[in-house]
Amino acid sequence: MKAWFRGWGALAAVGLMVVMGAGCSGKGSAPREEARKVLVVASIPPLADFARQVGGERVQVETLVQPGMSPHTFEPTPAQLKAISKASVLVLNGVGLEPWADELIEAAGNEKLEVVRTAEGLEIIDERSHGQGRASGNPHVWLDPMCAMHQVEWVWQALTQADPAGGPTYDRNAHEYGAQLSALDREIAAATAGFETKRFVAQHSVWTYFAKRYGLEEAGVVETTPGREPTPGEIAEIVRTVKETGVRAIFAERQLSQKAAGVIAAESGAKVAVLDPLGSDYLAMMRENVEKMGEGLR
Repeated sequence: MKAWFRGWGALAAVGLMVVMGAGCSGKGSAPREEARKVLVVASIPPLADFARQVGGERVQVETLVQPGMSPHTFEPTPAQLKAISKASVLVLNGVGLEPWADELIEAAGNEKLEVVRTAEGLEIIDERSHGQGRASGNPHVWLDPMCAMHQVEWVWQALTQADPAGGPTYDRNAHEYGAQLSALDREIAAATAGFETKRFVAQHSVWTYFAKRYGLEEAGVVETTPGREPTPGEIAEIVRTVKETGVRAIFAERQLSQKAAGVIAAESGAKVAVLDPLGSDYLAMMRENVEKMGEGLR
């Protein structure tokens, strides 16, 4: 990884010099609208959505982990490194979700970059108690709307710091979006209260915070390491868990292979619900996930 960053860091520096030189050579040309906006880079789509909701027309937001990709297996591209070298704000989740972030920041060499780790200050769940073993804890805080509100506050503070003139806009947008998140929380609480059963198996521990918020029970996980297929012995153990605990649904993820979840469902009689924890429209993503959960837990 370090060699990758050193190599691309040099190329990005050269590319940035070319871009800067070209930008100074156009006499009389009006600056592009994007050049007047605050450039924000976010690690995952939900955080990018938070930045757009708070920043409104004052920001240009770029996302590192694209829809359909997993942050657990992500590797940055040279173009993304260049974007960070020009950005004003980098929005991260933290809690080990972006193990590549520190080297990427160092390689970008952007001394003016405001880096915000939005999970900071939250009560983090120890994954070792859920069979995961990740020392940094469970990072999937954004799937609890109240934790998401905390993350929005971090984004609001970072944007205000980077662009004080936009403070009133950011204040208003953050307040309005916070109200929408509060309404979403109430909506999900009402929906999950109507689930016939509360127990599920997850592809990996992505729904732990959600389950804690809304009184669901994560009975087990298919992948103790995201992206690593379970062994036959692990599959047999999960099948036993599903049968013994009466689990009706396996929550798979569109960003990861669903093969093992399908095998477990076939052998246990449970349903597979393919959910999306990394949608680019947070409110719509959460509503669609809850609808699919309800179908699986009937």
